[in-house]
Amino acid sequence: MKKILVTGGCGFIGSTLIKYIINKTKHSIVNIDNLTYAGNLETLISVKKNIKYKFHKIDICSSSKIKKIFHIYKPDIVIHLAAETHVDRSIDNSKKFIETNILGTHTMLEESTKYWLQLKDKKKNNFRFHHITTDEVYGDLDQNAKPFTENTPYAPSSPYSASKASSDHLVRAWHRTFKLPILITNCSNNYGPYQFPEKLIPLTIMNAIAGKKLPVYGNGEQIRDWLYVEDHAKALLHVALNGKVGESYNIGGQSELKNIEVIRAI
Repeated sequence: MKKILVTGGCGFIGSTLIKYIINKTKHSIVNIDNLTYAGNLETLISVKKNIKYKFHKIDICSSSKIKKIFHIYKPDIVIHLAAETHVDRSIDNSKKFIETNILGTHTMLEESTKYWLQLKDKKKNNFRFHHITTDEVYGDLDQNAKPFTENTPYAPSSPYSASKASSDHLVRAWHRTFKLPILITNCSNNYGPYQFPEKLIPLTIMNAIAGKKLPVYGNGEQIRDWLYVEDHAKALLHVALNGKVGESYNIGGQSELKNIEVIRAI
């Protein structure tokens, strides 16, 4: 049985992961989330009183608070999900993305490394820092191009994807320099219950119901792979428990569509 520290656990993917772990496994969860616009405690009401679940409202940029969490709970695995994630918001205000996605990840790496270095024997050998990121770090997928692989060169095209690419490089650097046992997973576009309504699928549905103009980013020709969030949650736990230290894993749904095709289907 593992004690898992999840950052950003009140977000769309994080809350789905936590409910899966609490309901389907014997592992326990410590959830830290700053409860910004995308964090919603109501998504976790069903596990709120479970003895395997703890929540703390914390900004991942606060090193003193993160250090305290490590000291109190002594986690076996960190699953780092906390991030600013919306492309349009990153264009309007890139600073917050730099702060959370880069500086916040730096704080988590620093405190995780300090904690890991003082562990002993089996607990030290079994510790993992699992960083969750996005396939958008690879850039745009051309219509006739093959799907992204773990060896695809990074080519971020927005402040959001650039900030996530930066955080990925930091995680790899901490593994190379300090030997921190890391795992990285790059996921494609998630969809499913409780997704924040500014994302493409829920926003399109709500606008269609209200008779409003449907959202199209640019010309709508961008190709993304779509992944059901509960499938993603299962894959995340599998990698956290079984992944090879230092490796990156792409998690996708093998459902590549242009954004305009998704909108038309809805």
